[in-house]
Amino acid sequence: MQLPSTMLHFLNIFFFVFHTALILFNLFGWLFAKTRKLHFYSLLLMLFSWIILGFWKGFGYCFLTDWHYSIMRELGERDLPSSYISLLVQKLSGWLPDNLLVDLVTVSLTAVALACSVYVNFIKQKKS
Repeated sequence: MQLPSTMLHFLNIFFFVFHTALILFNLFGWLFAKTRKLHFYSLLLMLFSWIILGFWKGFGYCFLTDWHYSIMRELGERDLPSSYISLLVQKLSGWLPDNLLVDLVTVSLTAVALACSVYVNFIKQKKS
């Protein structure tokens, strides 16, 4: 089913805002007491996508990127980078970083965010 052009443009903007906000939340949501549990579950969902769905689609698979890229292709975008982070960097700076660099930074920052989330949700609570 072909969506109208206005809907595709709306969805493109929606995904840029939502996906970027979700990435920021996944990095920093552990900082705020009210969002810590949601942050932890959000990371689990992301890791499920990367690892479990990635088993079939390729490690690091993100269903949000897949959905957004399909909309962007419908809008005529071609030669999209392999990751949404690369797309953001390219849109903001004009520079398309190396895939390995993006993957290393993404996985490293995710590991830090997950460690922080586990600490504030489970370890710190036991100490209190």
